[in-house]
Amino acid sequence: MIPVRFPKVITRHHGDGIRAYPVEDGVAGRLRPAAVFRPLDGDEVTGSAVRPDLERVVYTTPHRVVCLDRSGGLLWESGFAPRSDVRHGHQPGCALSLDGRTVWVYRPDAMAGRADVDQWVVHDAGSGAVLARREVRTAGHGGFHHVHPVDGSVYLDIGEGQDGTVVLRGVAGGDGAVEFTEYPWPDRCLIALAPGGEQFMTVDHEQADVAFHRHPDGEVLLTLPVEAFGYDPDETAVEWSGGYLTPDTAVVTLAGETDDGEDWFRFHLVDVSTGTVGSEPLAVEAAHSYDIHPLGDGSWLTEGPVRWFREPPAAVPPSRPADRRTDGLTG
Repeated sequence: MIPVRFPKVITRHHGDGIRAYPVEDGVAGRLRPAAVFRPLDGDEVTGSAVRPDLERVVYTTPHRVVCLDRSGGLLWESGFAPRSDVRHGHQPGCALSLDGRTVWVYRPDAMAGRADVDQWVVHDAGSGAVLARREVRTAGHGGFHHVHPVDGSVYLDIGEGQDGTVVLRGVAGGDGAVEFTEYPWPDRCLIALAPGGEQFMTVDHEQADVAFHRHPDGEVLLTLPVEAFGYDPDETAVEWSGGYLTPDTAVVTLAGETDDGEDWFRFHLVDVSTGTVGSEPLAVEAAHSYDIHPLGDGSWLTEGPVRWFREPPAAVPPSRPADRRTDGLTG
């Protein structure tokens, strides 16, 4: 039986629900939601993931993780006990595994007042049963999951505010056991995994440099300080944004302030195989320095979401033509 190939799906939270946007090959411009999932009454969504076939959604709230079917029926839920009366400062998050069989949930229990430490919990996607649980010696406000595109392992970046960032990796075995690894840096923010999975990108928590690491051991392959981009490190910072535009090209965001007090930002390209910084910044119509999400295939997303290509796609379905812009970009 030939497996069905689904496009990548991203989600956005709006007032009317959780919108699922398939990212199809060669399609530029404003993405259209293919499905909208309505959270249960009273739920405040803090994170979500939709299965590529658009038949299920998993989302977190400050108090639980919930799984619904396409019609909005409750398939399972798992509460975070005891219920927290802390209103702000803790944002649980979730991700679906590459094969869709497991749900990975970060619980910032310390900031929620539930415990002295946080938890990373793995659920069976079908039943909600807990398969594995890891106590993490952090007091994070929130966490970002990154699913490895090849081996299916899951990275978690936990932000502790001014105290730094902790990066972990989980690997689910065929027997259901999960192996957890914590990387030995308390001060690097995980930004993105390479589209081929061979490396990943981090930014110093103090924003002094960007580094590229080998997957999975984390060995540093390349480090570029602010000076490598031609800026004064006393006036410029590397932002916690960017990612891989292609397997060999990363987008690194530099930001600062003009003499008049105006914020500025630029997106620089780096050849990760040689460490060469591009001569010109990438032209991006972005609202702010975090308004770019490279997809690894030569395209990126900005608010909307709107998809842009550095070079026009080779072929775009007639029903979804790419806009042609005078600056050479399509989106």
